[in-house]
Amino acid sequence: MKYPKAKKVDQVDDYFGYEVEDPYRWMENEDSEDLKKWIEEENKLTFDYLKKIPFRNKIKKRLKELNSATTYGDSFLAGDYLFFYKNEAGENQPKIYFQKGLEGNEELFFDPNELSDDGTVSVTISSFSKDNKYITFNISESGSDWQKIKVMDIENKKMLDDELKKIKMTNVSWFKNGFFYSGFDHSAETLSEKNKNLKVYYHILGTKQEEDMMIYEDEINPERFVFGNVTHNEKYMFIETTEGTSGKEVFIKDLKENSEVKLLFKGFDFEYDYIGDIGDRVLFMTNEEAPMNKIIQVDPKTMEKSDLIQETIKFDEARVIKNHIVVKYIEDVKSKVVIFDYNGEKVEEVILPDKGLAYHLQGDEESEELTFHFTSFTYPVSIFSFDTKNKKLKKLKQSESQINPEDFSTEQIFYKSKDGTEIPMFIIKKKGLKLNGDNPTLLYAYGGFNISLPPFFDPFKIWLLENNGIFAMANIRGGGEYGEKWHRGGMMDNKQNVFDDFISAAEYLIDKGYTSKEKLAIEGRSNGGLLIGAVMNQRPDLFKVAFPSVGVMDMLRFQHFTIGWAWKVEYGSSDNNKEEFENLYRYSPLHNISEEKDYPSTMVITADHDDRVVPAHSFKYTATLQEKYKGSNPILIRINTKSGHGAGRSLEKTIEEKTDLYSFMFFEMGEEI
Repeated sequence: MKYPKAKKVDQVDDYFGYEVEDPYRWMENEDSEDLKKWIEEENKLTFDYLKKIPFRNKIKKRLKELNSATTYGDSFLAGDYLFFYKNEAGENQPKIYFQKGLEGNEELFFDPNELSDDGTVSVTISSFSKDNKYITFNISESGSDWQKIKVMDIENKKMLDDELKKIKMTNVSWFKNGFFYSGFDHSAETLSEKNKNLKVYYHILGTKQEEDMMIYEDEINPERFVFGNVTHNEKYMFIETTEGTSGKEVFIKDLKENSEVKLLFKGFDFEYDYIGDIGDRVLFMTNEEAPMNKIIQVDPKTMEKSDLIQETIKFDEARVIKNHIVVKYIEDVKSKVVIFDYNGEKVEEVILPDKGLAYHLQGDEESEELTFHFTSFTYPVSIFSFDTKNKKLKKLKQSESQINPEDFSTEQIFYKSKDGTEIPMFIIKKKGLKLNGDNPTLLYAYGGFNISLPPFFDPFKIWLLENNGIFAMANIRGGGEYGEKWHRGGMMDNKQNVFDDFISAAEYLIDKGYTSKEKLAIEGRSNGGLLIGAVMNQRPDLFKVAFPSVGVMDMLRFQHFTIGWAWKVEYGSSDNNKEEFENLYRYSPLHNISEEKDYPSTMVITADHDDRVVPAHSFKYTATLQEKYKGSNPILIRINTKSGHGAGRSLEKTIEEKTDLYSFMFFEMGEEI
């Protein structure tokens, strides 16, 4: 295959005595005319190739059908009302509905699809005022992490004039007639510009953003996140700072007495997440001296701290409601919801409808009613309520599906990684499918940032299963499935464990007859894209097709773009010291591509508005792989337009991407549809 010619420049960097060439450095400049020309030629090559696949339109038609059912998303309890996302008839963005009470009539509250013709503007509910009179939305265009905050009056559904910009990854925390939020001095002028100097502001309703009061900044440490969080009773405010994606430092301020800010938890070794109040006590979930997490209580007057709910198995979500504390545990990647009293004594366990994921606990100190979501690989997302007084579980909303769950089986197995560690993996397939080594299989994983991959219903995966394919998801180290020890087992200088875990998963699937090397595809996104790039370099012989998506591919320069500096606590940095440089250099996907290896058929996936993992990672990686690879397998790059890292993407664009993923996968495997 003839690839577009990418110019090379004489760029050499010195890292602690190592000279590292970077001939495609110019691709980091998104305004480059040469880059625009290269992108145009690459997209033409990719889509010309995809257009020749005879069953591409057939796949797209079925994916549209599978995504035409009515589905429910996150829900929120706000006073007497239940708010929730609902998508009907394959709309690009889910609409926001509300109803009075848990059994009231649904009523349309806001339709994000009216904000754009192509569905590329997304809306996220970010907060409700303490009196539940107002709701705030975070609005994003083209998948960008940059957002603006809008405020709406709930009773009359009227959008207020308040509009806050220069917002990125902020919470919204109400106090009196306004709210705290985090913002930057300016929005980035370029896609890849480093984002620094985040500050906490206070906005009063009815005023302009220019009048907002700056509450907190850290001039000495511009590469830190800072957030303001007010307790439910409005007595205290917490200033939370972090140097990256893990580890917090927390300060406390008495709002009633307008006291000075005091250090509550010193950073940055552990997590401290505020979950609610009980009288004069404030409660936090933390992993300090508890890798699986525990709940502690703090007396803000004396600063005395004590354990309330001890560490057992991993839990990652907790909520304080009237008379009870609700905790969601993870046991071998499956959820358990347990109710405790205010003394930390277990009251009961909620019996869930299946083995799967419970999430998004909702409730407050005024009500004994709890709501949560439940899903599994074959159980569409549903909203449940649990009355802790009457001990009754009730299904409030059920997403529709065009499948019969009884047609498929979900199996959880445990396999040994290279060092003998037992790793869990879910395998989903049609019942009765023969394990003859000839089944098209897609292996997915992430392996980083303490993020767990639980069972979750995805209509796009159903297409694969319907066509005698297998979906496998490995819960490798670096994630949060088994607490902080599991996370640390796959970060910094332990990162090779992540790759070994994934490679061992592939070997297990082949050895046990689920698939073969000629029928195995691999996929990962973001940190998972890094994973795919790394294992392609280390064991290209194991895989037929690879999809490194929106990946961190240049491990020597990620810290120079947007919020990449926040990942240094996970990966280390080539700027820090020789040891961290050498560790990153050993596995960096971009820097370990070999002219001697036979790489699998590859479709790199990125997006033109990805301002989290900038597309330059994928551009430089693709150009290098196309230059060095001497074999006959295609090396393509698919560049989504008006799209970002993934969140808020329109349904239409998701269908288009998944169509091309499955088309490429099955075509390269020689499968007929």
